[in-house]
Amino acid sequence: MQNLLHNLNEEQLAAVTLPAQSALILAGAGSGKTRVLTTRIAWLIQTGQVSPSGILAVTFTNKASKEMLARLSAMMPINTRGMWVGTFHGLCNRLLRAHHRDAGLSQTFQILDSQDQLSAIKRLLKALNVDDEKYPPRNLMYFINGAKDQGLRAKDVDAADDYNRKFVELYDLYDQQCQREGVVDFAELLLRTYELLSRNQPLREHYQQRFKHILVDEFQDTNDLQYKWLKLMSGQGQINSGAVFAVGDDDQSIYAFRGANVGNMSAFEREFRVQNLIKLEQNYRSHGHILDTANILIANNSKRLGKNLRTDAGHGEQVRIFESSSDLQEAQWIIEQVKNLIAEGWSRSEVAVLYRSNAQSRVLEHALFSAAIPYRVYGGQRFFERAEIKHAIAYLQVMDNLHNDSAFLRVVNFPTRGIGAKALEQLQDAARQYNCSLYAAVPYVAGKAGSSLNAFIKLIEGARFETQNLPLQEMVQVVLDASGLITHYRNEKEGADRIENLEQLVSAATLFVSEEGYGLDTPAFLGPQAQAMAGTSITTADGVEIIDADAPLSAVMSPLSAFLSHASLEAGDNQAQAGQDALQLMTVHSAKGLEFDAVFITGLEEGLFPHENSAKEEGGVEEERRLMYVAITRARKRLYMSFSQTRMLHGQTRYNMRSRFFDELPEASIKWLSPKIQQQTKNWFAHPKAAWDDAPESGNNKIAQNFSRPDSGWRIGQNVAHAKFGEGVIVNIEGGGGSTRAHINFGKFGMKLLDLSVAKLDKV
Repeated sequence: MQNLLHNLNEEQLAAVTLPAQSALILAGAGSGKTRVLTTRIAWLIQTGQVSPSGILAVTFTNKASKEMLARLSAMMPINTRGMWVGTFHGLCNRLLRAHHRDAGLSQTFQILDSQDQLSAIKRLLKALNVDDEKYPPRNLMYFINGAKDQGLRAKDVDAADDYNRKFVELYDLYDQQCQREGVVDFAELLLRTYELLSRNQPLREHYQQRFKHILVDEFQDTNDLQYKWLKLMSGQGQINSGAVFAVGDDDQSIYAFRGANVGNMSAFEREFRVQNLIKLEQNYRSHGHILDTANILIANNSKRLGKNLRTDAGHGEQVRIFESSSDLQEAQWIIEQVKNLIAEGWSRSEVAVLYRSNAQSRVLEHALFSAAIPYRVYGGQRFFERAEIKHAIAYLQVMDNLHNDSAFLRVVNFPTRGIGAKALEQLQDAARQYNCSLYAAVPYVAGKAGSSLNAFIKLIEGARFETQNLPLQEMVQVVLDASGLITHYRNEKEGADRIENLEQLVSAATLFVSEEGYGLDTPAFLGPQAQAMAGTSITTADGVEIIDADAPLSAVMSPLSAFLSHASLEAGDNQAQAGQDALQLMTVHSAKGLEFDAVFITGLEEGLFPHENSAKEEGGVEEERRLMYVAITRARKRLYMSFSQTRMLHGQTRYNMRSRFFDELPEASIKWLSPKIQQQTKNWFAHPKAAWDDAPESGNNKIAQNFSRPDSGWRIGQNVAHAKFGEGVIVNIEGGGGSTRAHINFGKFGMKLLDLSVAKLDKV
């Protein structure tokens, strides 16, 4: 026991050894919350307060779940395979597999990732002849998911007008389509589980009695339905309810656009009558100046639960702030600083460039490519999202569930087998007429179209027969060959990489089988009787029999079904994996949960960061400030911030004001590498060289010379008038002599680049 607890600080020890009551742990960035969570679980088990099967631990990414299980295995000699540790979606999938009949689902229901969901919605709109410009598929997807995240079915949604009533109608028809095809989307996993537990009292009471200790990571990111789900699982408000150990940081709540409700933390403290609120404020990641910057900034937010990060690592270096005349110059400055870091021996993979919008990466990528600096755009396409993998998975989905229309349509004519749009229209008409799946409608299609479709059916059924006794990895290989995917990509000019990825799918299947506890020779398909009896049968006092999902997925799902669920859940995970030794580029949202030795926060301008939309939303600016707080606390040793007077975004040049967040930073912790914006027009023209000399760390006097051109007779910040565009302000000057040009902001006419030797300008 002493070995388990000896590395904890006072706050962590207090949290880990709390009594069996609901508690709220405010865990600041870098304060060791994962250690606290896993040690809490190990302590509960070692002290005999709970068995491993009595723990329910919820994380927000698959990566976090795996890390938690790995740490638990290292801490104590227990088999973690059967433990209920996972994401909300993963845990709901597990529960629904065990109780699919009570949930109204087929045994082989499949999960739609976001791409598949959008395809299903597009197919629905097309079948109903709905104008997809008036009712955009993506907007309908957001509407449906938003309603489900609030626990609302179509019948429960209040429609304010005819337009919304149409969305509600389409939501209902979408649900019917999914039910008919035996598929569920991510939001449905949670909603279906919540509905099941709400109406099935014996089942609900069984799980409430079983899970007396529920631990939740990243509690600030829960949405309304997830919070209601937790209250239901814990038996909140009842005698002998379970203890919920909620760990989160309201200062890092940055997913309101996904439905996250930071108010859940205050609601939890009130509704669960929390007596134990512990703040983890000791930071093990960042130096003092970085933490002071974060603390002072976030203090401007109201309704915080409140905490202040501290460190024993010393003050470290001040936060460097750079101001450029354009986004191109900002990118060049970053290149120079990165080169300096590399020369000092810093690893490229430990340097991150963060931005508020994906659109900002274009200029950065071009500059890095030109400078031959390896970089990686974090959060890029994941393995299970690649087109060739999606095709292979779709074949496997059809073999597992013949009535999955989305998967059927994806591969029925890929590779091309002579099934054109007309044949598919006939098939879809037949499916609507007989109210059945596309697979079941094939016999109703006559002529050449019917012959081609029947050939595809024979291919699928032949592959099912050939692989019925094969283990998963061998089954995948047979499908890749029989489908024609390997041959198809072999004939493509650049198909070698795709074939390599497809071969990697076989390796992924082999690894999955091993990790999930299947034998390497277990058939990919399990008979329905074997699956139905795999759970533990429990009879309640009322004589109601319950199949308990106590065992791992390997006991309640066939290897194929489990692998397909794994692929969908991995594709939907919002956290990507780290890559090779290359500079890391990412949005601030993607950086959540990560840390780097050096961090650049770019584009700190009004309208960009904070984003212009935040001014229109209640609490929008506070959410942006939390996002800035997250960005700052990603840095361990060195932090850079930058902003630019002009930036090209979405095809337009913008003249910018610096972000309001700069006014909220502590002067003692920051160091300006260029003149402050309020001084630029006064100092740069009069003393451009002297102004740059105040920033010795810039290391690039060529950049400094571009801020103004005394020999042109014009200066940055000067008001001018043009016969056609009216009055404007010079925001940048480039070139010299007879080729001097100026970027001028003419208000309603926007930014113009004018040749000063030709344009007729008057000084105002």
